[in-house]
Order: sequence, then structure tokens, then C-alpha cells
Amino acid sequence: MSKFKFQIDPLSNQLKFQQLVDAVTDAISRNLLQVGDILPSVNQLVKESSLSRDTVFKAYAELKNRGIVESVPNKGYFIAKATTKVFLFLDTFKAYKEVLYGSFLDNLPDNFTVDLHFHHYNIEIFEKIITESIGKYSKYIVMNFDHERVPEIIQQIPPAKLLSIDWQVHTIAEASSIYQDFGPSLYQALQTEVPLIKKYQRFIYLYPEFTYHPPESLEYFERFCKDNNIRFEIFKSSRQMTVEQGDLYLLVSDRTLARFLDQCATKNLTIGQDVGVISYNETPMKKYVKDGISVISTDFESMGKKAAEFVKSGESIHLQIPTHLTIRASV
Repeated sequence: MSKFKFQIDPLSNQLKFQQLVDAVTDAISRNLLQVGDILPSVNQLVKESSLSRDTVFKAYAELKNRGIVESVPNKGYFIAKATTKVFLFLDTFKAYKEVLYGSFLDNLPDNFTVDLHFHHYNIEIFEKIITESIGKYSKYIVMNFDHERVPEIIQQIPPAKLLSIDWQVHTIAEASSIYQDFGPSLYQALQTEVPLIKKYQRFIYLYPEFTYHPPESLEYFERFCKDNNIRFEIFKSSRQMTVEQGDLYLLVSDRTLARFLDQCATKNLTIGQDVGVISYNETPMKKYVKDGISVISTDFESMGKKAAEFVKSGESIHLQIPTHLTIRASV
């Protein structure tokens, strides 16, 4: 007797055969179905779910093509493999994303496989990869970006299977999200070190032309400086960065951090004394470069772990990962 029960969702935009495929893969990911378990017969599903025989055959054929199901003549369809496939869609692969990715993998059981993709903030790539992925995965982990077409594209994904991570932009209310804050959290983190920041003549935020860093950080940086009577500048071109003694720099790009370090070496400026720097996003190497680069960052290891918990449990989640300022020798 099969322990798998299936019901059509008449309000869903998904085709009925795809609903059946997804229901089986979801049941496997939740351990409701295991290797060797029998699925309902074609006749049983036709009778109980008002599906056509063609629809059931099409769904079972798709599951067989994926190696998830096998059929035995005169006995029926059985679960052959309990591997669960997860879709992970990141913007770019940087050092801090590697921390997130590594934590995500480390917290998944061996029977989960992850297909990793990147969109590089290109809406055509974003649409193509998501459209081609529909119906092939049990869970979808997606980093959105600020483009007007993102909402219509991600609406192709069933909300219960979707987790938006990192930047809370164009999220779907019914879907899950794990995110960091780029506005008030920046203000609050900087507020913890006002006396240290004030030892510098100017606080300079370099927001280069090539960055996709959320722009609300500019507003809260300016508000922080004005509230604390700190002289500040916001540069929106990487060419504006000429490191000057007595200045403290907030850098959102590791590319500009490298240029900052080069200029300090050329001008014989001692980091943490002559000039200061705070870099966005923790990476393993920033603890050791120049005796430690100060960082303002969310906990990407925790973000990866929480994303893995969503994949394993399937339970809805809405969670903001805190942002902290870590002071090292560079300030």
C-alpha cells in the first residue's frame, strides 16, 4: 500500500504533471518517501486525483528519466534514488560568497545535490536560467537584484520552494527570505565605534561606478556622519580615490581595497595610523592582511546554515542576519 498521497492544486499555474513530479520529489526531500517505497499505481492516481492516464504516465516518465523512479512489470513504480536536487543562484562568486556556499554545503546531508549558477546582474541570464530550471528542483535559493523584471521572473517558482537570500529586494511575500540589512544596520554598526572613527580628519565612502551594493547604504552613512558631526565625503567614481593621510575609508569593493593598499604602499602610509580603512564583507584573508582589515559584515556562514535548514525542513522562514563592525589593526 503506497503511503504517498497526492492532491491537485486547481489554483496553481503549474501543469498537473509537473505538480505530480514536484510532489514526489518534495516527499523524498522530507523523508516521507524513501528508497524502495512504492508509488500509487496509474489507475489509483487517475481515480483519486482526477488526473488523466496520459498526465500520470508523463509524470512517472519524467521521474524515471531523472533516475528517481523505476518500474517493475506487474508490480508498479518504486523510489529508486533519494537524491534531492537544489537550485542555488548567486550573483557573483566572491570570497565571502564562498563562505556562504561552503556553509550551505556543509550543512546539507549527502543525499542532497546542489546545482550552482550565477547571473552577474544580467537580467537576460537571470530569466533564461530560472525559466530553464522550473520543475527540476525541490528547492530554489536565489539572490535577487534590483531590476524591474525580477518579480515576474521569480514568480515562476512555487513560493513554498523559494528562498531569497542576502538582499531583500523584489522578494515574494509568500516565499521565504534570509537577508542582511544595508541601511539601519550600517548606521548602528558604525555607531558602536564613534570615538575611533573621529580620530580621523574625514570619513570617506567610496561607492564606485561598478558596484551593485544597495544604494540605501549611502543615505545611512551620510546620516551617521551628520548625526555625529563627522566630516565626510562620498565618492561615486573609483578614480576619485587618492589616499590621503588622516582619512578613513569605507570600501564596498575588494577591487578598491586592493587599490587602497597599493597606494598606501607607494606613499609609505601606515594603515591604522596614517590612514584607516573599513572593508565591507568579511573574508577569511581579511583577518591576516596588514595585521587585520576592519570589516563591516553580516555572518555569511550563518546565512548558509539557515538556508540549508530551509532546504531540509521545507518550513517557511523570514530572518534578518545581523550586521556587525569588527575592528582590527586597519583603523
